Amino acid sequence: MGGLPRLFLVIIFGAAAASWVVEAQPQARFKCSSEGKTCRSLVDYSSPNETTLGHIQKLFNLKHVLDIVGANAFPSTTRGNRTVGKGQIIKIPFQCRCANGTGLSNKTPLYTIRKDDTLSHIAMGVFSGLVTYQQLQALNNIPDATLIQPGQKVWIPLPCSCDQVDATDAVHYGHLVARGSSFQQIALQYGTTQDALLDLNNISDPKSLQAGQIIDVPLKACSSSTVKNDSLDYPLLVAKGMDTYTANGCVKCSCNNAADNATLQCEPSQVKPYKWDTCPSMLCGNSTIGNVTSAASCTRTICAYAGYNNQTISTALSNESTCSAPTGSGASRNSLQGWGWNHLLMPLYFLFCLSFLVNSNATCP
Repeated sequence: MGGLPRLFLVIIFGAAAASWVVEAQPQARFKCSSEGKTCRSLVDYSSPNETTLGHIQKLFNLKHVLDIVGANAFPSTTRGNRTVGKGQIIKIPFQCRCANGTGLSNKTPLYTIRKDDTLSHIAMGVFSGLVTYQQLQALNNIPDATLIQPGQKVWIPLPCSCDQVDATDAVHYGHLVARGSSFQQIALQYGTTQDALLDLNNISDPKSLQAGQIIDVPLKACSSSTVKNDSLDYPLLVAKGMDTYTANGCVKCSCNNAADNATLQCEPSQVKPYKWDTCPSMLCGNSTIGNVTSAASCTRTICAYAGYNNQTISTALSNESTCSAPTGSGASRNSLQGWGWNHLLMPLYFLFCLSFLVNSNATCP
């Protein structure tokens, strides 16, 4: 067979194989019944090549590299020139919107088509399979997938959800399944259950999990009751173990508490703001956001972050409980543990006493 026909077959076979890979990858469909609701979500991005945080920030149309820094709990000193290795996982925060029973990123990110791009390359080679080329074609109303032009912008519809889980707010995380993972392992890692993951992802057989698949994992989160509903970052919900930089980078809010509906802890970020030359006042009287203004038994009052707009940062005095309330289950568990040790030691004690009495005429100590 001549060189040209053989090359032709290789090209055809390669294209067919690439199409098979795209088709074989399950499309991520996150349930989202809260019609019209918007929220913060996360998704894993595996970089197809060595790159930088700054490049990823621009690719996903994020306001600032601090968005990535907070979502990945990087040090606040991390800059956009930080190297990201090929295949390294970076959590991407974005705004989600519920519509028609599913959740997708709220018309972001927008990708500008370059020369020689194809929808398949954009889906797999640029965004690492977070979307399929069929989604790109359908949701961008492209009649012919082969007729796209350089400079044309296409919406990259990232999977997400805003639904509560067990009547509790959660941050829905598009988790990239690693090779060898199981639903049980993922559930254990992120503090949920296998049944919850199967239900959220509409999967009946846990053995059907595939490496490279994006699944919906609900993360426990902290919220703030002081943030006003007209604030540009409302509602403010941050996943456990993560931070967010808000108010144009002036405020850092962290979720360090494992409890459901834990209070978000906010403080001045100590980093250079963006969009503002300097950070506006963040005072409650003489106290700064995050500082305790007064304390009493089991209660303290702090200067809390209450949101921002284009000109100012709002604050509010907030009372917080500092004493942990005993729970029935916890008390019962401790009682049972104590009961178990006491009843184990008592027979040993009497045996010791009996032996002591037999071997001496003294009384039991």
